[in-house]
This record gives sequence, C-alpha cells and structure tokens, in this order.
Amino acid sequence: MSATIIDGKKLAAATRAEIAAGVAALKAEKGVTPGLAVILVGDNPASVSYVTAKEKASREAGMHSVEIRLPADATEDEVLARVRALNDDPAIHGILVQLPLPKGISEKKVIYAIAPEKDVDGFTPVNVGKMLIGDDCFLPCTPHGIVKLIETAGMDVSGKHAVVIGRSNIVGKPVAALLARKGPSANATVTLCHTGTPDIAAYTRTADVVVVAAGRPNTLTGDMIKPGAVVIDVGVNRVPDATKPRGYRLCGDADFASCAAVASAITPVPGGVGPMTITMLLWNTLQAARNSSCAQVGM
Repeated sequence: MSATIIDGKKLAAATRAEIAAGVAALKAEKGVTPGLAVILVGDNPASVSYVTAKEKASREAGMHSVEIRLPADATEDEVLARVRALNDDPAIHGILVQLPLPKGISEKKVIYAIAPEKDVDGFTPVNVGKMLIGDDCFLPCTPHGIVKLIETAGMDVSGKHAVVIGRSNIVGKPVAALLARKGPSANATVTLCHTGTPDIAAYTRTADVVVVAAGRPNTLTGDMIKPGAVVIDVGVNRVPDATKPRGYRLCGDADFASCAAVASAITPVPGGVGPMTITMLLWNTLQAARNSSCAQVGM
C-alpha cells in the first residue's frame, strides 16, 4: 500500500480563500475589519519567523494586523498591561501571545488575562472548558486543523478507534477531546498515549487514526500501525543532515517512509499540519469579528 499524501498546503489555501471572502463580506455588510494582534516578547528565531508568517497571512486575508514586540527583559506587568489594553481595543478582535515567553513571565497569568471573546488561540480556561462540554467556542488552532485534515483524508471517525500520542495542552489533550466529542467529524473512541504508556504500539496497531504529537523523531514507525490507518504527524524536528545547505533537515514524529508504506493516508512534514495552524487562527479571528459585530447590533 502506498499512502495518499494529505496536502495541508492545498487545504490551507482553499480555507484561506474562504476566510478572505468572509472578511470582505463583513467589511461590506457591517463595516467591520477583523483585527488580529500578536504579542512577541524577545527575539527567539522560531517565534519571530512564526509571528512574521501570521502577520503576512492575516494581511493577505484582508485583516487588520497589529504586531507588538517587547524586549526579552520586559516585565510580566508590562506584558499583562499590553494584553489588557488590547482587550479594551474595539479594533482588535483576536489576541495571540506567542509562546514560549521568557523566564520570569508566567505564561498562565498572561494567557488567563486574555478576554475569552478575543482568545483566538483557544487557550483560556473559558474556551477550554466550553470545548470539553461541547459548547460553541474558539477551538485551539492546531487541533482544529488536524480535524480538518482527517476530514480531507475522507475518513468518518465516528465509531473508529483514534490514538493520540502526546498529552500537551496545546495539541494532545484538545485533539483527543475533539475527536471524542459528539457531533460531525467526531464520535471516535480515543486512546491517549504518552511517556507513561508502557507499550504504545499495542494501542496504535488497533487504531484507525493515529495523531502523533510527541516531539520526537521516529516515535511512530510502520510496524506500529495497521494497514489502512490514517496518520497525522504534528511533529517538526531538526535532524542533522550534511547533504543539506543548513546542515539539517526537517522531519516529523513519524518515520514517513515506513508509515506511508502501510497507511492509507498521511500528512507530510513540512506541508501537512503546519499550514493549517495559522489558517485556523485566521478562521477564529474572523468568527470573533462576526461575534463582535452581532453584539454591537444587539446593543
């Protein structure tokens, strides 16, 4: 078997076109331009690159984009003050604080300070709680993108066995919750594996869908999955490679070659999950602006 490649770039492009159309319609009908603000503290190269990509994508979608850069020695109070100011800014509908934050700044305090109606990352306790009980809310971007990718693979996960490897608050736990909830693109029986799981392969070999988000290359190999499974690889790892100009190559958490030989569909790295993360951020920002415009009309 040779797996179908789930093209995250193609899905992201189609979804962003839909978002851009929604932005244009909101401007024309309500006079509202969705606004996204990103706070970056310090100059971590990966964070800088990611924030730049988010700003570019939001502008391409026709959104109002604000980037706030603070030095690495900024205090926690300074960051919290910026968040609170954005909470009160009617031109901003979505707030994102780029993680990780420098030492000495509590990520929990900063995230909790974001108004839930502007929490387009879906990280505040209000949105996490709503997600778990099935209420409407902003879904965390990467897990939401993963669900969309599984849909693209043509799999109805209802009644299927899904295994999630990794229990982070950003990916593992929320994607497990989304796949298990009632409703479309859900109703799966979910097993959550992690570093405390003694024999992960015993679970993955029975899975119809495997989402691997462990942050370690070769966490999942072809002999660990059953024929026809769908594999969603969330990992992005740098592996030394002397043949590459930069001396390294990017790979996921799954051994692509061996898994692709067994799976029915698989996401590549790069080009799989990554493009969908920023896309769903824009999706949430548009929805936040729509919610704001409805609230204003109702006043």
